[in-house]
Amino acid sequence: MRVLVADDHPLFRLGLTLGLQAEGFTVVGDVENGRTAVERCAAGDIDIALLDVRMPELDGIEACRRIVARPGAPTVVILTTFDEPAMIAAAREAGATAYLSKETTPKELARLLRQILGQPDRDWMPRVRLPELTQRESEVLVLMAAGLTTPAIAGQLGISPETAKDHLQNVYRKLDVRDRVSAVRRAEELGLV
Repeated sequence: MRVLVADDHPLFRLGLTLGLQAEGFTVVGDVENGRTAVERCAAGDIDIALLDVRMPELDGIEACRRIVARPGAPTVVILTTFDEPAMIAAAREAGATAYLSKETTPKELARLLRQILGQPDRDWMPRVRLPELTQRESEVLVLMAAGLTTPAIAGQLGISPETAKDHLQNVYRKLDVRDRVSAVRRAEELGLV
């Protein structure tokens, strides 16, 4: 199996390359940014592109989107330390086949990559369970994230301040937080705002 490694940390690229080679993979390239990964994948001699999420010039999510848009694209696997639900959802939407942790051992990674190539129709992406907000709760959350006060939210939505407070309490409960700042931070992590 021919693999491209894309990560902005040289020592990680080297370690991953050596680990994969020890497991019988051929590493056909290692690049430090998403733009170069996209260019390298265009050559057509890659089975799997391993992309980090955070890279200079072009992040792994956008690189994935561009890679899979081409005919004959390799399988794209995101290999990262970031496990935020919003990031996983973005990778899925961009066309990544799998989303794996950098804490995976080379032997385990090799096993997973062989399985991924052997079962391309299987869903390899982790399941992200987002809180189920009502439409009104989502509207309240967006306005809260924009910095509006409870009375301003009520006025914007044409509801009473008490009803707005009820919706805010429901949002806090569903996001498992206790205050506005935590709610907005959690909503951003989940990609809700």
